[in-house]
Amino acid sequence: MAENKSEEVKDDILEDTSEEKDQEETREEPLEDVGQETEEMKEEDVPEDFEEGKEAEDKKGLFKKKKKDKKDEQIEELTDRLKRQMAEFENFRKRTEKEKSQMYDMGAKSIVEKVLPVIDNFERGLMAVPEENETDPFVEGMNKIYKQIMTMLEEAGVKPIEAVGAEFDPEFHNAVMHVEDESFGENVIAEELQKGYMYRDTVVRHSMVKVAN
Repeated sequence: MAENKSEEVKDDILEDTSEEKDQEETREEPLEDVGQETEEMKEEDVPEDFEEGKEAEDKKGLFKKKKKDKKDEQIEELTDRLKRQMAEFENFRKRTEKEKSQMYDMGAKSIVEKVLPVIDNFERGLMAVPEENETDPFVEGMNKIYKQIMTMLEEAGVKPIEAVGAEFDPEFHNAVMHVEDESFGENVIAEELQKGYMYRDTVVRHSMVKVAN
């Protein structure tokens, strides 16, 4: 009896151990499958853009800009300096030309101012000549000289300011008297007492005028 019992116990132990081995094998099989699946997923989940970006980075590494040579840097620096100096010289040239023209205009204006009283005297002298003496050779000679001077001034850019019959403008006219005259409109110049002149776009002397109210 005792021997039969011991044999039964042995058989039970062997059966238990065999079942445990089967269970362990069944447990190990899914783990192997999971490992294979994860490896396959890793290979499949790698995006194509990542691989392309990696290749692009490798190419960039190959085509990196070389460091500039000292000679090239010096050439660039000297070229930049030359360009700056040329620009400064151009500005200087324009500025000096403008200053020269301004100085010329100032000099010409001062000369015109000195000549104007001579012109005034010519006009007063010719106006004082009686009609019967206008054909006198001396008077004709003076008249020709006056016309020659006025032509020369006109060619130089000097011209008289319009006055009689024009509307009063304080930029060109200097009102010294006001008169009541219905033949003229309001604020219109009735008489010119002294002729005004301009040199190009600058007033050399304002016209001295009477203005109608």
